[in-house]
Amino acid sequence: MNIFLHGSDTFRSRQQLKKMVEKFKVDRDPQGLNVAILDCAVEELGKVLEQVLASPFLAEKRMVVLENLLTATGKKDLQTEIFERVKAGKISEDTILLFWEGGGKPKTDVAKKFYKLLAQEKFAQEFGELKGIQLGGWIKQEIELRGGKINPGAVQYIVNNVGDSWFIHSLIEQLISYADKEITPEDVQLFIDEKQDDNIFNLVDAIVAGQTKKVYTMIREQYAKGEDAQYIFAMILRQFRILLELRDVFDREDNPRSDVLAKQLGLHPFVVKKSIPFVKRYSISQLTSIYDKLLQLDIKTKTGQGDQSVMLDVFVSSVLL
Repeated sequence: MNIFLHGSDTFRSRQQLKKMVEKFKVDRDPQGLNVAILDCAVEELGKVLEQVLASPFLAEKRMVVLENLLTATGKKDLQTEIFERVKAGKISEDTILLFWEGGGKPKTDVAKKFYKLLAQEKFAQEFGELKGIQLGGWIKQEIELRGGKINPGAVQYIVNNVGDSWFIHSLIEQLISYADKEITPEDVQLFIDEKQDDNIFNLVDAIVAGQTKKVYTMIREQYAKGEDAQYIFAMILRQFRILLELRDVFDREDNPRSDVLAKQLGLHPFVVKKSIPFVKRYSISQLTSIYDKLLQLDIKTKTGQGDQSVMLDVFVSSVLL
């Protein structure tokens, strides 16, 4: 079985990925011995094949999650190997392959073919950025799932002023904790202002600029506001991925317009508008170096090699030294 989760809304696709992995563990692998999660942007061909071709251990099925396979740079051999095996039906029926992509565009010919193949799968789901009525419905549903209530005007205020589901998720958590009864537009206004919108961009700017003291201070401020290390890390990783995608386009094209960039990369116009000043300020080599370190941290965290808040501090130290 092949499952394909993709799209620019990485928060919702991550939610779905987590649900699927947890359900598999509950139904088939309570000890967690038959789930492997690999980031193909950093893993070598041999390691990926070892996991893909392994047999289930004391279970009927095995789940292998392959992240960023189609958008990984310098991984054409890996893309080709997995593509040919999937296309030819040479993956064991005992193995569930779950492909997760974070919204980037496949660049190699084989990756583009692989994308088309996976998009036709029965269990393919695309998570595009929600807008308007759809976004409002999702916000209302997320709040109700947490036992809260929200005024329609408050929902509309969020829809009109926030364009990122990761930020909305954080906002919802804060609003649920803050509001005693129904969430009102006034409640939302308390948590949405220009400074809060700029927090993650200012943090990323400080990281790239090597402002050690400022970076640590800003991370501690996020903790004080109730954000956890996982959220902070996810936002930093996402922002650097976006910056890399935008920098790549800027290096190939002459001053592209923000609306064209948003459509071309499948990003929300709000995110592109906020990111462009950073793209113009930093080189692709700077951004690539930091992004690679973030991926290494992500792997260590997922494989239980350390506490995420500690690992985040280690990452900051490695970047700023």
